[in-house]
Amino acid sequence: MANQISDVKAMIKRAADAAGFDLAGIAPAADAAELKHFPQWIAAGYAGEMKYLEARDDRGDFKRASLARVAPWAKSVIVCAINYNTEHPYSTEVHDADRGWISRYAWSREDYHDGVLRRLKQVERELHQAVGDSQPTVVTRSYVDTGPIVERVFAKYAGVGWIGKNTCIINQKKGSWLFLGVILTSLELAPDLPAPDRCGTCTRCIEACPTDAILAPYQLDSNKCISYLTIEKRGPIPEELRAGMGRHVFGCDICQDVCPWNRKAPASTASEFDPRPGLVNPALDWLAEMSAEEFRAAFRGSPIRRTKRSGLRRNVAIAMGNSGNKEFLPQLDLLAADDDESVRESAEWARRRLASTW
Repeated sequence: MANQISDVKAMIKRAADAAGFDLAGIAPAADAAELKHFPQWIAAGYAGEMKYLEARDDRGDFKRASLARVAPWAKSVIVCAINYNTEHPYSTEVHDADRGWISRYAWSREDYHDGVLRRLKQVERELHQAVGDSQPTVVTRSYVDTGPIVERVFAKYAGVGWIGKNTCIINQKKGSWLFLGVILTSLELAPDLPAPDRCGTCTRCIEACPTDAILAPYQLDSNKCISYLTIEKRGPIPEELRAGMGRHVFGCDICQDVCPWNRKAPASTASEFDPRPGLVNPALDWLAEMSAEEFRAAFRGSPIRRTKRSGLRRNVAIAMGNSGNKEFLPQLDLLAADDDESVRESAEWARRRLASTW
């Protein structure tokens, strides 16, 4: 049986490679020490409005705080990662005041959830085929940001990468431009060695964050994070954080852009992560003038739909206010008459900010 389990583990890694994953490892399904901090993080309010993170089990405990409670049948967690980096410049290298910034992960032609899950399902099928009659009752579940799992914790214990001070998974060869997917399985597989922390004394991500969202190494306040503000936050964005948002209109890559481990991060070989036209450093006036129909067409199947057209226009108004470009004033006048209150208020703030600049 031991040899068979070892063979299955090797097969899983071959299957992950054949499916297009760049990294794969096995973690025990046991509750890791890092998960003990999750309830305190929620209690401090650092999850902001992301109520799905507060999902509880029948006992009233947070599901993400204990995989052992929500999936007691799971013995191992297969963690797969795929590189989504491209050869385009980082946000810290682009300084065109007429253009905004969309996070690198959202440029792709296909929503990463679909691409990663499709690959996970391929690995899952091969796992069932491999164990066949010898393990007819084996149970598996695949998740891409949809399960009660803190993926990066299991990625660490699967050896995929360490949790950086910016809370992202970092691999010493691939960097941090990684999408994660997990397969829970009732098979008890030999785990890989946890990835050692290689951040050392570096604090570049903490120092570079313009809204001070990284409160301390490994501790993030979502309420201040530009990614959270531009994607998850509904309604008006706190005024004291707007200047720090710069020209970001969907997501933020700054803490990854400045990470030394991303200096030589390779570009992805997965074609679906090639950018859609216009999304790399997009023109702010194009986004501001986009009709509802154009929004649906431009972002069909894209994670950008999560922020909705009103959220994107709110973000664009703030980006225009931070641009220093007074040529945006006519468009801000139009946004100030928008049906959505948060868009109107953001445009009015942006007009005042531009009027105060020389």
